Amino acid sequence: MKNIGIIAAMNEEMQEIKNIMTDISCKEIYNLKFYIGKIENINCVLVECGIGKVNAARTTQILIDNFKIDFIVNIGTAGAISDKVNIKDVVIGQKLVQYDFDLTAFGREKGYITDIGKFIESDKKLVEKCLIAMENLDKNNDFNVHVGTIASADQFCTDRKIANEVYKEFGAICVEMESAAVAQICKLDNIPFVIIRSISDSPNGNNSIDFDEYLKIASKRAAIFLKELVKI
Repeated sequence: MKNIGIIAAMNEEMQEIKNIMTDISCKEIYNLKFYIGKIENINCVLVECGIGKVNAARTTQILIDNFKIDFIVNIGTAGAISDKVNIKDVVIGQKLVQYDFDLTAFGREKGYITDIGKFIESDKKLVEKCLIAMENLDKNNDFNVHVGTIASADQFCTDRKIANEVYKEFGAICVEMESAAVAQICKLDNIPFVIIRSISDSPNGNNSIDFDEYLKIASKRAAIFLKELVKI
């Protein structure tokens, strides 16, 4: 039976996933709490990594080292930077990039990481399963899901100018602070992964207000999508 690793950045995101889990037990490793249980009778291990790329990378490696994981789902919230993406929509990260990683002084494109490249791709089969989950949930046309590039950096993006630059340079449709780091560790360790983000805000100068207001809604929506995904 497959065993799914689930990584959430924030407590609010993690709690919504715990709400759909059963048979939960907890194991603490290096001050991280790993919740072992089931979603729709599928074995899973859930952990909150904390905000930022270092926290995300550290937690991903500890998860892989201590549990027999078949694939990893990184789930949480993000800020939209494409006009086609709205608050409460869900984005599947087909490609991930670290937009604050800069080796341009050495003649490399911004975002390029040595031995990794500029973009890291989610597992194609998992992305296809996400599309099936989208179809299953979108029968009432009220669950908008997008597939595209997600850009990560160690900053909460509130500046529309920066958002526009990231959109133009990387073709990203949303930004956040963890997923590309999770992707990097999974790629290095040959672990299949997929990234799921629910939109909680948009860089507009007031998005900290939007984020607080929509965080719980976005987290719940991402958990609903995850519950549908594990059935497939």
